[in-house]
Amino acid sequence: MEIIATYGPQFLGLACIAGFFMAWGIGANDVANAMGTSVGSGALTIRQAILIAIVFEFLGAYFAGGEVTATIRKGIIDPNLLADTPELLVYGMMSALFAAGTWLMIASVRGWPVSTTHSIVGAIVGFAAVGISVESVNWSQVTTIAASWVISPVLAGIISFALFLSVQRLIFDTDEPFRQAKRLIPVYIWIVGFMISMVTILKGLKHLGLELDFGLGSKFANALPLSVAIGILIALVGAYFLREIQYVEDEDNRFSSVERVFGVLMVFTACSMAFAHGSNDVANAVGPLAAVANIVQSRGLVSSTAPMPTWILLTGAAGIVVGLATYGWKVIATVGQKITELTPSRGFAATLAAATTVVFASGTGLPISTTHTLVGAVLGVGLARGIAAIDLRVIGSIFMSWLITLPAGAVLAIIFFYTLRGIFG
Repeated sequence: MEIIATYGPQFLGLACIAGFFMAWGIGANDVANAMGTSVGSGALTIRQAILIAIVFEFLGAYFAGGEVTATIRKGIIDPNLLADTPELLVYGMMSALFAAGTWLMIASVRGWPVSTTHSIVGAIVGFAAVGISVESVNWSQVTTIAASWVISPVLAGIISFALFLSVQRLIFDTDEPFRQAKRLIPVYIWIVGFMISMVTILKGLKHLGLELDFGLGSKFANALPLSVAIGILIALVGAYFLREIQYVEDEDNRFSSVERVFGVLMVFTACSMAFAHGSNDVANAVGPLAAVANIVQSRGLVSSTAPMPTWILLTGAAGIVVGLATYGWKVIATVGQKITELTPSRGFAATLAAATTVVFASGTGLPISTTHTLVGAVLGVGLARGIAAIDLRVIGSIFMSWLITLPAGAVLAIIFFYTLRGIFG
């Protein structure tokens, strides 16, 4: 308690720097993963993808980032075991942020698409198991998170596989694919708007103190009509832009005009993916920051429940935006062009599947890996075209970087933990 009272302002300042640094790494590496399909398919330029991500990553982090933040903040370590030594939790959370941020910086410089969730969870488990005790880790929660790293890419792969097959049968295999595309793509756009709206209304507005009540009983019943309406509005906007696309004969590719229609759809799915990513992965930066802030502001009280201050979510959202704008282009180029050949229609299926998986995981508080999810979705699209459509060497190198991430985060966290403990006592 005495250490917290003595060094409280320094701890809070260091935690803010560490949280922003971690958020920068998320923006430089993981957001690039999220936008890679849009750039790789040719639907968006890197500049356009970065501008879209800046806006929607911020909105997702701010409006729908609270649920997962709670898991990272107080779900992995049992806070009751640290009631008498709150400074250890402060050292640990700061070391986890510095460790994960350092690893993400190294990976981003080398163009490796790694998992920020792996980085921060591995770092928290590493410092807790070695620096405190093995019993301080909530291993059941860690097991649940680890299971999600397997389940999420499989689920995203299945969804993307089904979406691409639906596109294949309903549009490409018809007599008039261009007309079918202009007729059906507003429906896909509606799905995007509806899915994002439902999760935001049900889960994302909680930390803002906003509750929607239309007298329909449950939260789901209240959110359903509004989400349907928002989806229709977004679909109408998409239909308006589709009117501008005219059929152009192309002897080399009879589907070129259809792909141009899907290019419009990719703008909407890119927005949804950026929102989904911000809602889930901001927790990796602001969860530990929130834990430190709560302890410092309560003068050493370790609580299992605490409010999420708005300024902390803003710090994480701002860091993500800066990281994306300054260094996101490198991993965008890696992910978007090397796993499998992407077109707007294939990129749509992968992006919407990944966004759906991430948003619903965010709504349930499960910190899944966006990288795993997106790669699983891209693999699903590739498998729909046959195993030969996938570059297995690239997939192998990506899997290897995932394996390195966990121990790298843990080792770096242990080093930072003992450094901070040595400095402050």
